[in-house]
Amino acid sequence: MWRNLGTKRPISKSRHGWWQNVPIAPKDPILGVTETFMADTNPNKINLGVGSYRDEEGKPVVLQCVRKAAALIDGEFQSGESDLSLVVESVKLAYGENSDLVQETRVAGVPALSGTGACRLFAEFQRRFQPESSIYLPIPTWSNHHTIWRDALVPQRTYRYYDSESKSLHFAALMNDIKNAPERSLFLLHPCAHNPTGIDPSEEQWREISHLFKVKKHFPFFDMAYQGFATGDLQKDAKALRIFLSDGHLIGCAQSFTKNMGLSGQRVGCLSIVCADERQAIAVKSQLQHIARAMYSKPPVHGALLVSKILNDQDLKALWVHEVKGMVDRISRMRTTLHVKLEKLGSSVDWKHIVKQIGMFCYSGLKPEHVDRLTREFHIYMTYDGRLSMAGVTTANVDYLANALYEVTKSGLVAKPNSG
Repeated sequence: MWRNLGTKRPISKSRHGWWQNVPIAPKDPILGVTETFMADTNPNKINLGVGSYRDEEGKPVVLQCVRKAAALIDGEFQSGESDLSLVVESVKLAYGENSDLVQETRVAGVPALSGTGACRLFAEFQRRFQPESSIYLPIPTWSNHHTIWRDALVPQRTYRYYDSESKSLHFAALMNDIKNAPERSLFLLHPCAHNPTGIDPSEEQWREISHLFKVKKHFPFFDMAYQGFATGDLQKDAKALRIFLSDGHLIGCAQSFTKNMGLSGQRVGCLSIVCADERQAIAVKSQLQHIARAMYSKPPVHGALLVSKILNDQDLKALWVHEVKGMVDRISRMRTTLHVKLEKLGSSVDWKHIVKQIGMFCYSGLKPEHVDRLTREFHIYMTYDGRLSMAGVTTANVDYLANALYEVTKSGLVAKPNSG
């Protein structure tokens, strides 16, 4: 039966046709920017699409707390121990170090593959146990949110969030959409450093949102990918969650350590769901573990060990808090510098929103035609919605960026109508 092994045989038509109907998938709107940037050989090119921190030289950063943790963890834990430690410390970070939830064991928490994995896990959980429900996503939101809930076969609806005219939170519209949603709807909320707008509700507005959620019996699911990156204060950035908890809500939360610990390649995250009691938490956790088992079983252990060590060690945690503040301060300086330079150039556009917004991104107001010109003429890359990653702005390139923005917006931020 093996006599024809050395003979090259043509692929049969039936075998050749198995995957002929598979089209090329559309490029991810964020990852595609980086791919195009990498192929560009221009020495002045700037990548403002990446959602990870970069230093003053535009390079990825390995935090000192991560380096020190890495030197301490070799062989220290087994996988199960790191999982438990990661969840416990993540819950404390999100809900409060002294939160009663930890003592009452009312939180069902599992490790996840960063924030994306946590959202995907919750979306599947929602589909199985609230099959008639939709997910309400803000306009705009992180583009991958739509894909995550779509692939989980969960119907999507939207609620208004951003006012493009004033470049600020459209609070009245947001509240109106929450009020008009059917009772017991599920909403995705960004608790801090909203992606892509960089605009968060005030503490008083969060209280009003929480009150209306309680009236309507809605379920809040928080995607907290940027804790620390809004204000530089990890506790302040979790204020929205604490408000909802104090109002008696049961909530869900996706956490990621990709941004605030610079662990993009490690994919470390946590999904937690606050339940009514311990019995409910045990049931929910068992289902989350069951779903994760079929998807990816368990996340890699190394990243979980790094995060657990940093959050468990008082000195390392203090160093981490200091480094997070340093990253936020650098981004804030770049916001101010870019704004000042645009004003000095005499731009006809009011760029105050650059410094009013917070977090990693600036929702610039640029239209696709401006983005096209920036890419084509100046080799500056960003997503088509005009979102700029301020982490990509440095002292070395801010003059070049300001001049490019000035050139492409001489006629304002209103896109020209399509001809023909």
